[in-house]
Amino acid sequence: MKKPRIYTMSFASVYPLYIRKVEKKGRTKEEVDEIIFWLTGYNEDSLQQVIDKEIDFETFFEQAPKMNPNASLITGVICGYRVEEIEDKLMQQIRYLDKLIDELAKGKKMEKILRK
Repeated sequence: MKKPRIYTMSFASVYPLYIRKVEKKGRTKEEVDEIIFWLTGYNEDSLQQVIDKEIDFETFFEQAPKMNPNASLITGVICGYRVEEIEDKLMQQIRYLDKLIDELAKGKKMEKILRK
C-alpha cells in the first residue's frame, strides 16, 4: 500500500505554513514552537536541525525525542476525522499537531492547548 503523501513531505515545507496560519490570527512563531516542543520533545536546536535537513514527517515523528504522554488528551475533529479514532499511529500524531495548530489559530489559550 502506498504511503500517504504527508508522510514523505518535508516538515520544513509545512512548518512555515503553520506559522503563517497562526500569524494571520495574531499568534506567534514562538507559540507554534512551544506546541511542537510540548508534543514531540524537540527543542529549538533539534527542531532547527529537522528543518535544515528537510526531514520528512514520518522521520520527524519517528525520531521525536519524546512524544508527550498527554497527547492522548487531544480530541476533536480535524480534516473530517476524529483524532482520537485514527488508528494509524503516525497519521494520528500528524493530526494531533494539526489540531493543536488549529486551536492556536482559533484563539485558544496556550494552557488549554497544552492540556494543562
